[in-house]
Amino acid sequence: MHMDGLPENNTVAIAGKIVEECVFSHEVYGEGFYTFKIASERLSDQADILPITVSERLIDKNQLKKDICVDVLGQLRSYNNYNSKKNRLVLTIFAREIHILAEDEKKSENQIFLNGFICKEPIYRKTPFGREISDILVAVNRAYNKSDYIPCIVWGRNARYIANLLIGSNIKVWGRVQSRTYQKKMGDEIEERIAYEVSVSKIEIPHADEKTLIVEKFTEE
Repeated sequence: MHMDGLPENNTVAIAGKIVEECVFSHEVYGEGFYTFKIASERLSDQADILPITVSERLIDKNQLKKDICVDVLGQLRSYNNYNSKKNRLVLTIFAREIHILAEDEKKSENQIFLNGFICKEPIYRKTPFGREISDILVAVNRAYNKSDYIPCIVWGRNARYIANLLIGSNIKVWGRVQSRTYQKKMGDEIEERIAYEVSVSKIEIPHADEKTLIVEKFTEE
């Protein structure tokens, strides 16, 4: 599967090996939804462990066993988790198509395209090694007056450019979905958590000027 020619403003194409089997997530109007996790390999030996949500109408959940490789086309969606004392933004890849891959079909794919609006002031910073980074939150419109809020990381000179954009600016981004572990102090205890975000490799600011911003390519590993 690939994203070429798709008019969606939020499209993910990803392939990987199932590392956590299906569990029931929720039900909407009698339709059951399940979640599982896949490992999407990077160019290095690392892998992103990413959550997938799939309808029972798309595939028999019993087929989604550990170590099976799947190819998924869908959208990166967000929702609020009210189970904890503090409201948390949760991300998942919502499958619209899913296929089980045979041994000779195994591949490594992780692509995302978003067309949305900056909804929070960008945060510009530098790593201890001097690498420039901007954190942005992109709101992507969905049907029925809903929106998905997607955290994105932009690198290099693009990070410097993005840092000056205003809230409400339209932006198109291409990149990959990645996972990142971090530690959060909860009282006297340290809790390990996983964050999901888009690592941006290409950006475009529609109608900003006659020229599209030239993109800095990078290797994230």
